[in-house]
Amino acid sequence: MRRRLINSTLAVVLVVIAVFGVSLVIVETRTIQAGAQESVASEAVRLVGIVESRLGSGEKITPDVLSEQITAKRHAEIKVPGKPPIEIGQRPAGNVIQSTVRGDRGESVTVQESRSTISAEIGRTLLVILAVALLAILAAVVLAVRQARRLTAPLTDLAETAERLGSGDPRPRHRRYGVQELDRVADVLDASAERIARMLTAERRLAADASHQLRTPLTALSMRLEEITLTDDPDTVKEEATIALAQVERLTDVVQRLLTNSRDPRSGSAVAFDLDEVVKQQIEEWRPAYRSAGRAIVRSGKKGLRAVGTPGAVAQVLATLIENSLMHGDGTVALRTRVTGNQAVVEVTDAGPGVPPDLGSRVFERTVSGRNSTGLGLAVARDLAEADGGRLELLQQHPPVFALFLAREAELTEE
Repeated sequence: MRRRLINSTLAVVLVVIAVFGVSLVIVETRTIQAGAQESVASEAVRLVGIVESRLGSGEKITPDVLSEQITAKRHAEIKVPGKPPIEIGQRPAGNVIQSTVRGDRGESVTVQESRSTISAEIGRTLLVILAVALLAILAAVVLAVRQARRLTAPLTDLAETAERLGSGDPRPRHRRYGVQELDRVADVLDASAERIARMLTAERRLAADASHQLRTPLTALSMRLEEITLTDDPDTVKEEATIALAQVERLTDVVQRLLTNSRDPRSGSAVAFDLDEVVKQQIEEWRPAYRSAGRAIVRSGKKGLRAVGTPGAVAQVLATLIENSLMHGDGTVALRTRVTGNQAVVEVTDAGPGVPPDLGSRVFERTVSGRNSTGLGLAVARDLAEADGGRLELLQQHPPVFALFLAREAELTEE
């Protein structure tokens, strides 16, 4: 493309130089010739006037007197009636231009100049025109190269950007080139890169969230199924199977919520629900795991709470807090329900070492973890809480106290 731009620019310049150069050569040639002819005629008129003046005053007309009145490289022949012709200068050879003028006393003056002198002047003029044309061509080459580089370099850069997008690198480059059309292409590529980056981020986030959120219900479900395989009591089997079915429903709700959040993280399906039922369900699901670890999980606080939110999301938030206490905490885990203003609050605490001081303000950030975990649990739990208009906070670092705030529907009754 660079060669085409240079060739096209040079072609245009050469055509312009050819058209105007030839026209200028013709005009200058004719102007020089006409000027030379006019100069010879003017000199002949001037010499006739000098001859008439001398004849009228009775002065002698000699070559020595008139030689100073004629231009060098010209020849003049003066004829006066009754006297021999007078010649001034050397007669030119070859083609000449001449002019003859007659005076009132019968005298005549003929001035001649060789055409070679005129041809030399025309040649010098043509050299000047040719030099100017060569300078114009050189300037055109320089400008064409610069313009071609200015246009092809951005195109090469844009091609590399498109190739990077195709190879899976969606980082926008934010480069602009001062050419409106190229900048428009760069804008579109950067916008596409940002969209692709958002899509890839959403997919990775969905995969990470799905891996983390599905792990807890699947673990609880596998524990229930193990309980069924280890007992022969029909009532126990029935009870465990009922709980397992409830957990399958929870798992289905988690999957549905993950898909919904991947399309629009702000979408929610908040409804009024019995908060006590969700807390009780989580305690029953996690009690076997705590019993196996030699620990206990209890609840306290106000009962009869009805909150506004998504039961499955609230259960997942509580499951995350309970699992964190099981993995990183110590002693008895306590779930306490209370009311503050128009909000229902569920607090989860344990007797463990708590959250390290340097992580207190960053504990809800993704990938931030103090004990070799993924760092996704609390971040996902916070997103779930905020999707329903609630919030998840760390009220105290040691011992750790996490609080889930939900909108309250109705008045409460004390325990």
